[in-house]
Amino acid sequence: MSDSVPIDDGYCFACGPENPIGMHLHFENLGDEGVRAQTELAPQFQGWRGIAHGGIAISLLDEAMAHAAGYAGYRGVTGSMSIRFRRAVPLGEPIVIRGRVAWKRGKVLGLAAEVRDLSGALLIEGEGHFVSRGSVHDAVDRRNPRA
Repeated sequence: MSDSVPIDDGYCFACGPENPIGMHLHFENLGDEGVRAQTELAPQFQGWRGIAHGGIAISLLDEAMAHAAGYAGYRGVTGSMSIRFRRAVPLGEPIVIRGRVAWKRGKVLGLAAEVRDLSGALLIEGEGHFVSRGSVHDAVDRRNPRA
C-alpha cells in the first residue's frame, strides 16, 4: 500500500453500499462515546454452524475502529489489532458493534471496539493502532463524491 490517503469508493466489504457481497454496516456517531452499529449477520458469513467466521468477527471490530477514527476526523489504516474472543458471534441475531478512539500520539491512533448481543453479553473485543493518513477531508474520490 502506498502512503497516499485512503479513498472510500463505496466498495468496502464491511460498510460499502456498492459491494454486493458485503455486510453493509452503517455506523452512527455518538460523539465522545465513539460509534455504534446494529446488524444481524447473514448465513454467508458462517464459520461453524450458526456462528460467524472468526475473520468476519474481527472485521466487525476493525470497521468499528475505522469509523471511530473517521468520525474523529482521521482517515487511516490498521497498523495492528489485538483481539479477545469471549463468546461466539451468532448469525441471524441482532448484535451491537461499538468503537471509539482511546488516544492519539502523532499519526498513531489507539482505538477500542467490541461486539455485544442485545442482552449486553460481550462477544468479542479488541484494541488497535491505526496510522493516520490525514484528515477525512484530505482526499476526494473523483468517481465517488461521497468519499
